[in-house]
Amino acid sequence: MAPSLASSTASLSESDRTAVWHNLVQAIASSSGFECWLEQQPSAAAQPAAIDLLVRRYLRETLETLAY
Repeated sequence: MAPSLASSTASLSESDRTAVWHNLVQAIASSSGFECWLEQQPSAAAQPAAIDLLVRRYLRETLETLAY
């Protein structure tokens, strides 16, 4: 059986985890789903936020929608 994601990431150093997160943020931010979501956010244009915060908000809202 393949190791779980949690056990795989637990063995990473903090700098490796940071690099993985940065790469995920870049991949998500360049996705069409994120770009469509961003266009629908009235506050995003008025207040430029860090891409990290926007991606976190996008992921949270997407997961909330899927859980519903």
